[in-house]
Amino acid sequence: MKPTPISEELVNQTFKKLKINDFGKVTIREMVALSARLQQKSGQEFIRMEMGVPGLPPASIGVQAEIEALQNGAASIYPVLDGNPELKLQASRFIKAFVDLDIDPLGCIPVVGSMQGCFISTLISGQCDPKKDTILFIDPGFPVLKQQVTVLGYKLASFDVYDCRGAALQSKLESFLDKGNIAAILYSNPNNPSWVCFTEEELAIIGQLASHYDAIVVEDMAYFAMDFRKDLSIPFQAPFTPSVGKYTDNYILLLSASKVFSYAGQRIAIAAISDKLYQRTYPALTERYGSGTFGSIFVHRIFYSITAGTSNSAQYALTALFKAANEGAFNILQDVRTYGQRAARLKEIFLKHGFHLVYAEDMGNALADGFYFTIGYKNMSGDELMKELVYYGVTAISLTSTGSLQQGLRACTSFIQDHQYDVLDQRLAIFAENHSS
Repeated sequence: MKPTPISEELVNQTFKKLKINDFGKVTIREMVALSARLQQKSGQEFIRMEMGVPGLPPASIGVQAEIEALQNGAASIYPVLDGNPELKLQASRFIKAFVDLDIDPLGCIPVVGSMQGCFISTLISGQCDPKKDTILFIDPGFPVLKQQVTVLGYKLASFDVYDCRGAALQSKLESFLDKGNIAAILYSNPNNPSWVCFTEEELAIIGQLASHYDAIVVEDMAYFAMDFRKDLSIPFQAPFTPSVGKYTDNYILLLSASKVFSYAGQRIAIAAISDKLYQRTYPALTERYGSGTFGSIFVHRIFYSITAGTSNSAQYALTALFKAANEGAFNILQDVRTYGQRAARLKEIFLKHGFHLVYAEDMGNALADGFYFTIGYKNMSGDELMKELVYYGVTAISLTSTGSLQQGLRACTSFIQDHQYDVLDQRLAIFAENHSS
């Protein structure tokens, strides 16, 4: 066997030092610490694909608007709890322009990133009906969202969508919803990490069943409009970004500024609550909080108990970004298409050296190239492959941690630099030779 690019002894010592034994339980943040430590100790650059952090400069329109807001004293003023009026208006227009849904500005709430929006949405959904104590995840998904459910003390259920696409999704969902204990259904679209995108048929199934069983759908649109197979970047013009909101009134959309605007560091997103859900009253919520609608309790009881609002200056940034996008002055995909280009090149290198795509197609169509993709190697488990690639200076996370039942890894394109394609090619060539038997 050829020597591995990273010393086997150093890697094993680092595993021991960081007490990493079971790679099926290693978190994303632990992999970040591992790769950083090994890169420092070895002096060898790592190909880091473990963490979904935007790798592009923030949209300058937002930066300039935030600087101006800070210069005008925004930092000295508490933000309006449910959002600055102009941001709420532009958020509502953005949803109409790119999703073709009508949501009153009242229901467009700026939150401290989609993670906080999901936390609050999950929390309140689990309090609407005492009989419904379980959150259903359509997997694979972002691991920390299940951790939120654990923190909240709710029960969780999940299934891997791999074998449940199209019409098969209905019977699978019904098998859970029939039990009468599902408070909310949570998923991302495009999916993190498989990058499959739900079709209109599938969204209709989810929406109609949510209405029938009175469950709330939390639709995480973190990778907004990033199905690069079609151009979803023209405001007020089809095609629009697909959404479950076309098929049910029981929904909350999470629109993050982190990826589409590369504005992750300022932690801002919009939780957009449908008009009917915002105005709905639930006896269990009234008993717990006193009077109030779903939306008012979301904002004035739960959100307020967690934070005094979302960063004032960041709200000005997001307002400017939404406004520019709505008016066609800023194309929301002009920069982030880079992720798709990176994915195409990375996939080509992995496939060249005997790897395969785990989630390889999308309802019989070619999978889009985007922020994430999934890889496997021969009969290796995802946990084994995750560990083995560390010796070659390549890090990703096991699909096990995402709720997937498939064996392989989630790879993120965001940190990849142009010079690293050749480095990856060389290292995977050694990997393939060492695993040729």
